[in-house]
Amino acid sequence: MKLVVAYIQPQKLNAVKQALYEKEILKISVINALGCGQQGGYHEQYRGADIEVNLLKKVRIEIAVNEDFVQTTIDAIVGAARTGSIGDGKIFILPMEECIRIRTGEKGKEAVG
Repeated sequence: MKLVVAYIQPQKLNAVKQALYEKEILKISVINALGCGQQGGYHEQYRGADIEVNLLKKVRIEIAVNEDFVQTTIDAIVGAARTGSIGDGKIFILPMEECIRIRTGEKGKEAVG
């Protein structure tokens, strides 16, 4: 079992969700996040003052998958989120020690689905 964590641009969320649904990956969590990577941010003027904005809006997606679906999940996210520009995001793959479905008490692969 793996936990796939992806940071993407907010405007790409619907495309990524659609790509995941097409691959029959339906169980996702979405969290609004702030962060910066290689792009570093930008400067803007607000009421005559120069402001550096270095925390940009991102969306964090978390998906728990069984081993068989890891590459499918990655391919769906990359295919839908890639623009070819700096700031497209990152995907992290983490080992998941255990998963328990609260409603039924199922554990492991059966709980992930």
